[in-house]
Amino acid sequence: MSNYSLEINKLVKRFGKITALDGIDLTLGHGEVFGYIGPNGAGKTTTIRVLLGILQTTEGSARVFGMDAWKDAVEIHKRIAYVPGDVNLWPNLTGGEVIDLFVSLRGEIDRARRDRLIKMFDLDPTKKCRTYSKGNRQKVALVAAFASDAELFILDEPTSGLDPLMGQVFNECVLEQKNAGKGVFLSSHILSEVEQLCDKVGIIREGKLVDVGTLSELRHLTRIDMTIETQRQIEGLELLKGVHGIIDKQGSLSFQVDSGELAAVISYISKYGVKKIESMPPSLEELFMRHYS
Repeated sequence: MSNYSLEINKLVKRFGKITALDGIDLTLGHGEVFGYIGPNGAGKTTTIRVLLGILQTTEGSARVFGMDAWKDAVEIHKRIAYVPGDVNLWPNLTGGEVIDLFVSLRGEIDRARRDRLIKMFDLDPTKKCRTYSKGNRQKVALVAAFASDAELFILDEPTSGLDPLMGQVFNECVLEQKNAGKGVFLSSHILSEVEQLCDKVGIIREGKLVDVGTLSELRHLTRIDMTIETQRQIEGLELLKGVHGIIDKQGSLSFQVDSGELAAVISYISKYGVKKIESMPPSLEELFMRHYS
């Protein structure tokens, strides 16, 4: 058995002269949630299609449960659940019938789990799929995925069309699967969602993985926002290594400091009699914008 739910190694995917993916390396462990973020056209969905065995790699490898994503796609699909960002359903079936169809493909249906999820997502399973809004179609797909006994969940913008309340229900379901030792590969535009859920984050830009790691590891590479009040006016702060963007706010100073210089900066300002100090690590949005600004 592989130590990872999925492994991507030096993955390249070309469409003619266009390189959609350029040397992607990442792993997802069991019981881990990996957030895959980037704008439209960055390569997120192409990566997922490779993992699902829909596209064959040009170079490199993609393995799921230690198996080749292209050659062993049939066996892999028996153990994964996939939710796309835009769900198409059979118009003449009810939502409940679609859920039962998908879940039954993996064996016996756990009725209690199915009914609990339908209630959590506030879904009417008796309506025909043709009457559903986009949000309700997403709910059908999510209930079908989480009601199954999958070992890996591949989710491509899965909360598209859901309101914030249902987004919170989605978060609960993801954490439930994580706690059960399942892997979750989550492609998302919603940075707050990724920040709440993910153990590791990968930022993809123009087909290249430009940053990957835990949020704390990524934050280590950037600046921390600080606001301070001191008994005496600080002199020479602008000369310290790693200090940026000082703003005087009527008795308090706000600035950014490179995380590697934080200890030295705090030591320096402590000599001026600190009355108040606030520090805030960068949000995922700030980390993201660093690569796209």
